[in-house]
Amino acid sequence: MATSEPLAQWDIVVLPFPYTDRLAEKRRPALIVSKPWVVKDFGLLWVAMITSAGNERWASDVEISSMAKSGLSTPSVIRPVKIATIEADRVLRKLGGLGPKEIRAVKTALSKILG
Repeated sequence: MATSEPLAQWDIVVLPFPYTDRLAEKRRPALIVSKPWVVKDFGLLWVAMITSAGNERWASDVEISSMAKSGLSTPSVIRPVKIATIEADRVLRKLGGLGPKEIRAVKTALSKILG
């Protein structure tokens, strides 16, 4: 891992996130949605994409309301329909985390997506 900080569910991290429509990656923030045992047992993280709040909104997007807690520099949203599996050692750094309100909203969005 490029960062030595311990990682946990609901942390916001920076990593190379894969595009869905081409064979490329973009360094961007993402939200860890997997439980700690996934990284412990397999060395993997499930992450949801974070994008600028200025982009066109999707129905499942979750607004990040606490900029200070998140560590993000611009207004952003979590896009739960864009989930990737990333090797934990590809995380470049940890930025921050989410508050309880956002965690509940992400859980609700994921439960609708996963059924």
